Amino acid sequence: MAEDPGQTSQVRLAFRIGYIGSSFFGSQYQPDQRTVEGEIVAACMRAGIIQNRNEARVALSGRTDRGVHARCQILALSTSVPDRAIRALNGQLPPDIWVTAWAFVPDSFSPRHDVTSRTYRYYFSRPPQNVPAMRDAAAEFVGKHNFQCFARIEPGKSPIRTIDGIAIIMDENGCRLEVTAQSFLWHMVRCIAASLLQISEGTLTIEELRRYLSGVCTNKIKPAPPDGLILWDVHTDLDWHRIPVSGLKAGRIRKQSEELHLLGTVYSLLLTD
Repeated sequence: MAEDPGQTSQVRLAFRIGYIGSSFFGSQYQPDQRTVEGEIVAACMRAGIIQNRNEARVALSGRTDRGVHARCQILALSTSVPDRAIRALNGQLPPDIWVTAWAFVPDSFSPRHDVTSRTYRYYFSRPPQNVPAMRDAAAEFVGKHNFQCFARIEPGKSPIRTIDGIAIIMDENGCRLEVTAQSFLWHMVRCIAASLLQISEGTLTIEELRRYLSGVCTNKIKPAPPDGLILWDVHTDLDWHRIPVSGLKAGRIRKQSEELHLLGTVYSLLLTD
């Protein structure tokens, strides 16, 4: 990877960021909506890190939908004040976005194309009825398939994708789907999660699933809700330097977690006799 370039006119940096997606209209910049990229650009401009998003070539490693979260998303930008960017960005970001690491990268670095793979986790809101059946069905996704029935296909995009790894895991945090691939289609992980939940409930068979994976279906799989989806990791060979998340920001996230847990308890009590 690139060495420290010193004081040059423009330096390209990568940042590893996380965010709570609940109050964003997705990650991709939209001029009339609150988005992750929009908040990052605003924070960078307030701090004098960049002048505008186009000249700085601000980019993220992947697009997440409205309500989807990230533990590890990669941001890249070019700036003439790298020291200021590393020092000031976390403090300028709102409480629901944070930076955990930075790295120098070549000027040509693209966080979308210059990564080896991405891992998503989908946490199911309740324990599925038949986890062994879900595990058997999950194995069908490994390898190259036509995901026409499992995604919203944008014009010009190929529905062919290769799943490198997939698992259904039960632990103290509940049941989750974990899936790794070089790239994903729009809604693809949420549709995979929804199909496996249907397998668990007996409303979708393995034979039907195999037919869907060949790209043949009358009705596409409807995506599971976005709340349980996390962009968990983006795999690269970057030489990361850790940036600690401030105690104040971490404290706010923990406090919000406690409030949401209480709210869930209260909601469940409202229907009791």
